[in-house]
Amino acid sequence: MSHHQHRAEAPATVRFGVITASDTRGPAEDESGRFLREAIASAGHGLAHYAVVRDEPEAIRAALTAAAAAGAEALVVNGGTGIASRDRTYEAVAGLVEKRLDGFGELFRMLSFAEIGSAAMLSRAMAGTWGGRIVFSVPGSLAAVELAWARLIAPEVGHVLRELRKDAAPPPHR
Repeated sequence: MSHHQHRAEAPATVRFGVITASDTRGPAEDESGRFLREAIASAGHGLAHYAVVRDEPEAIRAALTAAAAAGAEALVVNGGTGIASRDRTYEAVAGLVEKRLDGFGELFRMLSFAEIGSAAMLSRAMAGTWGGRIVFSVPGSLAAVELAWARLIAPEVGHVLRELRKDAAPPPHR
């Protein structure tokens, strides 16, 4: 089956969770989170959960759990993916994922390299599966979030969910 057929069979709408990990931004200053919420709505998807949390692994994991409980099928965490001592989003997300999608981080850094040069290697953007969901972790800058959404997340999120669901056990009959 071709990737075109896979996309055709993908869910048309997805329920998202958006989590901003930042020690300096609140909801009023969260341009990246605002962009994601608007892009999700513009694409016809739904927003199940939104939160701004400190870049602390426990807070990030709690926000991911809350988003999952609210029905999010795809989670986008922005912020905390650098190498500074306070950047701990990667550790929080990597500790949860069951299967890593290494290609996401590789492609994100390749696309970033085309825009910002060798500094792209400092990003620890990543994605993986968790409890039948897809989790994307991207840098918190608006440009990085726009790039990740337009070039990677929006085009493939439905296809990713289709793949996650194709081998899942059907729900019990009632």
